[in-house]
Amino acid sequence: MDALGKYSFGVGDRFGKEGKAQLEAILKIRKAGVEVIPVWNKSNREHETVGTRPQSLREEADNAVKAAGYEGDYFVDADHINFKTVDPYLEVSDFFTIDVAVFIGKPAPEQEEERFLSFFREYSGELKIPGIERKMQISKIQLREMLGNFLLAAKNAGEVYFYIQENKKEEVYIEVSIDEVANPQTPVELFFILAALAYYKVPVNTIAPKFTGNFYKGVDYQGDVKQFEKEFEEDLLVIDFAVKEFGLPQDLRISVHTGSDKFSVYPVIRRLIQKHNAGLHLKTAGTTWLEELIGIAESEREGFHFSIELYREALERYDELTKDYKSVLSIDKSKLPAPEDFSSGKEFAAALRHEPDSSEYNLHFRQLLHTAYKIAAEKGDEFFALLERYREKIEENVTDNLYRKHLKPLFLADHENNSF
Repeated sequence: MDALGKYSFGVGDRFGKEGKAQLEAILKIRKAGVEVIPVWNKSNREHETVGTRPQSLREEADNAVKAAGYEGDYFVDADHINFKTVDPYLEVSDFFTIDVAVFIGKPAPEQEEERFLSFFREYSGELKIPGIERKMQISKIQLREMLGNFLLAAKNAGEVYFYIQENKKEEVYIEVSIDEVANPQTPVELFFILAALAYYKVPVNTIAPKFTGNFYKGVDYQGDVKQFEKEFEEDLLVIDFAVKEFGLPQDLRISVHTGSDKFSVYPVIRRLIQKHNAGLHLKTAGTTWLEELIGIAESEREGFHFSIELYREALERYDELTKDYKSVLSIDKSKLPAPEDFSSGKEFAAALRHEPDSSEYNLHFRQLLHTAYKIAAEKGDEFFALLERYREKIEENVTDNLYRKHLKPLFLADHENNSF
């Protein structure tokens, strides 16, 4: 079985055109001395929106690897799948992100709870996690709450995992996603969830918890960085303890979802994974699509015209585009520019490009266009022709964005002395 390594990096690509440019960023960080494993990820919702199929992601990854002469390990992630959506991914994926959010908060059958309690009973009362100085208690009330919130979700993850195993000849990597819920998990709750996954024999390789603060699509972290630092470190310690207690995979690492552009917490993440010699998986999502649009816009002429018309339509279809993303968007409509406010593609690109110190950058504009890839997909040939016409500029943008703004601050110690 190929190794996921210590650090893995999820590269989302809405339209499947930028695999080679994404891989160039991975090659740059590896050349700098850090081995990072690329994992191409795409959700069922994204496939349906742009009219692609799971096989296309496998083809993109394989073609990118061949074109770049890459000789390392790489994976293809069936992102946010469940029983209803997993079948088309079985043949072409070797990494499966099982999304159990819909089961969180729904109680398991009483007999199921009682059986699990016999497995977990020794951890009730005072819970001592090495490295966490504060005392943690699991009271009977809290234990009942966790049973009601998380046991059924873990059971479902087990059922999906064994279904995958029954239908694949080779081994796979498993991520369990618990981030798309209303409340962040406490360290005690994360420990309970990992215990439940072990009980249901899920060999989870990465776990994606929800953190305090807001992880809105394509923009920086919004929240208390110090609180995030405390939670992230405690989660690392909980994972390390759970691996030893329950015999979970040694490569189990924390996963940061909606990781695109969380610049303010990247230095925190880097320091803590190095401090604790911990692994990391981070997923980027619509960042590459935005770099495509930036490249088209800043090429002026028909590229600028296309971008303005796409934005104009996005404003008209605001409710439709944002309805499935409400929990991961924070758009103030009063701060969205009018299409007429832009006199050039350069201005459009400057408002869209995430440069934290730029006065022209508009995070509300960026979030809306993050959701507008649906419109680009509908434009079909016109959009794809522009992607090819301005390929050199777009690829330059994609590689620079992933390397300079994501990989470098996450994995290179000297990055904090450099500016974007």
